[in-house]
Amino acid sequence: MSSMTSNNPLRASSLRDSIPPGEPLSLVSVCLDKDTWGILKLFTDSTAMVRLQKHLSDYRVNDHESVLEWIGDPPPDICLLDFDSDRRSAAMVAETIHSDAPETAIFAVSSQSQPDLIIQAMRSGCSEYLLKPLDPEQLLNAVARVGGRRKEKRESDRAQMLAFIGAKGGCGVTTLVTQLGALLASSCSRKTLVLDLHSDFGDAALYLGLTKYRYHFFELAENTDRLDADLLQSFVLHHSSGLDLIPAPHGTEPAHRMAPSALNHVIDFVRSRYDFILVDLPPGLNDENLELLRHCDQVNVVTVAEVSALRNVVRQTDYFTRKHISADRINIVLNRHQKRALITEAQIEKSIGQKIFWKVPNQYVHVVKTISGGDPESQLPTSDVAKNLHDWAAAIGRKSGADEKKKEGRGLLGFWNR
Repeated sequence: MSSMTSNNPLRASSLRDSIPPGEPLSLVSVCLDKDTWGILKLFTDSTAMVRLQKHLSDYRVNDHESVLEWIGDPPPDICLLDFDSDRRSAAMVAETIHSDAPETAIFAVSSQSQPDLIIQAMRSGCSEYLLKPLDPEQLLNAVARVGGRRKEKRESDRAQMLAFIGAKGGCGVTTLVTQLGALLASSCSRKTLVLDLHSDFGDAALYLGLTKYRYHFFELAENTDRLDADLLQSFVLHHSSGLDLIPAPHGTEPAHRMAPSALNHVIDFVRSRYDFILVDLPPGLNDENLELLRHCDQVNVVTVAEVSALRNVVRQTDYFTRKHISADRINIVLNRHQKRALITEAQIEKSIGQKIFWKVPNQYVHVVKTISGGDPESQLPTSDVAKNLHDWAAAIGRKSGADEKKKEGRGLLGFWNR
């Protein structure tokens, strides 16, 4: 059996492209000899593809110590494990890491190339077997394969992205976004993020009672060259419901304009880390809103039963379809719905030329209590609007059969049924 490498430079170049830019793979090494460690250090210093997280000098994991405490939490993307000094201990370590941190790819490193030893290492959980002296091109290809698998997984696990935009100001968009987000996080147990993209007067943080923060989304988009998990977490606010929020600016600031490339980078990064992303957009027909909407699986236009708002719904939906946002992605949400309103549902649907997707009942007093308390759940335990939003969140957050299935096989070792 070969050591599973490719020396084709064109192949290596294409594999480099499989790793998302600006997001290096983290790497931990275990018991590497001096020469191999030197080659690894030169490799990691010369490429942005890999970030060396730590070097461990022994194979032992104490009985009382978890693997994650030992190799790091979150676990690294790659663990380079030397099999030469103590093959039995190395195999035991590989099995433990593979069991407790299955997302970590384990590379066996050895001067021995006998097929039975390679198979033994693979059976213990290793996905690559690299021969000494370590060949940088060989290592590059192995690293890029991990990046390719991670990219495929993240694309398959991408969050559903739902935009909410008002037909005009004051339609209750932020209230709906924050309450649905909190319900998705708590009642549906879905990892949910709210993005408040109001450059002025964004209220999502206030509605959730999260008023102390330093950074906002537009600053995150200005730092895409440093974007990684740690930087993202420094921008995220955590609500007691489990909902995460990246807020709008605190006060009036100079106009924020995002380059499409920066927006694309941030959106791709956060979509790999959540089940749902709810976007609170300011009303308006502009290039910034349009660029964001192109990323969204669903565009919810929120309106109320007023002539000016309904006129704007027609204008917005016409604009979106002319800009190639398909009509089947656009939903009309009627907020503050009253059964005996002056403008009936039939009249609304006739004027806007389509069916109302969702109707949220008008219970102003209850909603004001929710906003004042900063807790979308506790303030509305039995109201009609609470039940309505619970039903909507359940419809959005219902897990499909695909979500419940575990992927069988892992990378190059799928045939071992590991």
